[in-house]
Amino acid sequence: MQQFNSEDIKSWERFYRANFISCLSGFKPAQLIGTCDKEKKENLAIFQNMVHLGADPALIGFINRPIEASSHTIENIRATGQYSINMVNEQLVEKAHQTSAKYAGGESEFIETGIEPMYHNGITAPFVLGSPIQIAMRFVEISRIMYNKTFLVVGAVERVWVDETLLAPDGFLNLEKAGAIATLGLDGYYKPELIGRYSYAKPYVPLKKL
Repeated sequence: MQQFNSEDIKSWERFYRANFISCLSGFKPAQLIGTCDKEKKENLAIFQNMVHLGADPALIGFINRPIEASSHTIENIRATGQYSINMVNEQLVEKAHQTSAKYAGGESEFIETGIEPMYHNGITAPFVLGSPIQIAMRFVEISRIMYNKTFLVVGAVERVWVDETLLAPDGFLNLEKAGAIATLGLDGYYKPELIGRYSYAKPYVPLKKL
């Protein structure tokens, strides 16, 4: 196997390094975060670093890049306290990728990419029409990661919209059937395939395939 040390990695061209390091942590979900500012100007951005933080209370976090590099999403969340998380499927993937372009403040990625916004009653944040799973989020807190000036944004799950055909009796969601997309590196998109589900693991008890 080929070995690279930290000095090797630092010497690489910017996008080569970013691609390589992003791939190291494996496949990640492709999600679109919808926000608006206090003037109701819409913003949409693709994120691949969502993390499950707990089920009771239901919390989801994501990593936001340094403010200088990506400010619109986090500023809107701070201003309004609301945002949406929208799962990307194969029909949305190309337009979703385009939202990673650095549009100027005040420009709507919905308009620029052709993604159609939609709204649910009582929620100011825009959602993505055609997304198979839509989540209304309430801002909880932001923790700054001092080492690289990024932010962990924590939100509470307020409401969820999901096609009932995706929901199993035990709460499992069939994301493969939903057409959910996974990402790898800066620009790779994949369709995950279920290998299997297994019984709850206990010491010395053989696993059963569900």
